[in-house]
Amino acid sequence: MATSIEFKAKLACLYAGACWGLFWIPLRALEDAGLHQLWTTVVYFLVPTLCLLPIGIMRWRQVRQGGMSFQLTVIASGLALTCYSASIVYTEVVRAILLFYLMPIWSTLLARFILGEAITPARIMAICLAVLGMLTIFGLGLTFPVPQNIGDWLGLAAGIFWAITAVRLRRDEGQSSVDLTVGFFVWSLVITTCAALLIAPTEIPTIEQTLPVMPLLLIFMVVFVLPGTYASLWAPKFLSPGTVSFLLMTEIVVGAISAALLAGEQFGMRETIGVLLIASASLVETGAAVIASRRDQKRA
Repeated sequence: MATSIEFKAKLACLYAGACWGLFWIPLRALEDAGLHQLWTTVVYFLVPTLCLLPIGIMRWRQVRQGGMSFQLTVIASGLALTCYSASIVYTEVVRAILLFYLMPIWSTLLARFILGEAITPARIMAICLAVLGMLTIFGLGLTFPVPQNIGDWLGLAAGIFWAITAVRLRRDEGQSSVDLTVGFFVWSLVITTCAALLIAPTEIPTIEQTLPVMPLLLIFMVVFVLPGTYASLWAPKFLSPGTVSFLLMTEIVVGAISAALLAGEQFGMRETIGVLLIASASLVETGAAVIASRRDQKRA
C-alpha cells in the first residue's frame, strides 16, 4: 500500500508541475487587459478563493484545530505562490521558472538539517544536472546566472518558500490537503492584496477590465490550477522534499515550450539542451529510488 501511495504521489507531482507550467497564461491575459502587474495577481487569486470559500466555511473547525503549525505552512505556500506569480509578471517566463527551480538545492539542505534526510550521490548528481541546465539556458559564461531584476529575485524567493512548504508538509503529514488548498489561496490573496494596496492603491481594476478575461481564467482554474494545487499540496506528504522538487520540474518543460509557442519567447537549441538537462535531473532522482527499492527487495 505504501508503495502504491508513493507512486501516486510521484504522478501527482508530475501532473502538478505540468499544470503550473501553464500558470502564466491567465496572468499575462490579465496584464494585456490593462491591469497593473500587482493587481493581476489579486484578481487571479480572488477567483479560486471565492470558489473555495464555502468549503473553508464548512471546515473552519478543522482549520482551527490545525493551529499555528497549519497557518505557518499555508502562509509559506502563499508567499511562494505570490512571489512566483509576481515574478512571471516582472520577468521572462522562462527566467522566473528556472530561478524558482533552484528549489531542489534549498529542499535538499532543509530536509537534511530539519528532517535528517541523507544527501545521496544521486541527489548531488541530480542537482548538478539541474544547475547545469539552468546555466546552459542562461548562456553559460555570457550571462552570469544570478537574479538581475525584481522579477528574478521574486522567482528565487518563491523557490525558497516552496522548499520550506515541502519540508513542513513532510514533517506534518496529518494536515488535510483540502484545508491546505483553501488556505493556500486565501493567504495568497491576502498577501497580494496588501502589496497591491501598498504599492499601487490607485490602480484598482474595474469590472470592465477584468470581465473579458473571466472565461479564460475560470477554465484554467477548473482544469489546471485548482487540481494542480491540490496535487502539489497532497503529494509532498509522502515523498522526500528533494524528490518533490525534481518531479515538479515538468513545469519547466511545459512552461518553456508554452512560452515559446504563445508568448514568442526565445526557445532555440541552447534552451532545448538546458531543458533536457533539467528534465534528466528528475529521472536520475527517480531512477535511483527505483534501484534502491529493488535492491532492498532482493535483500529481503
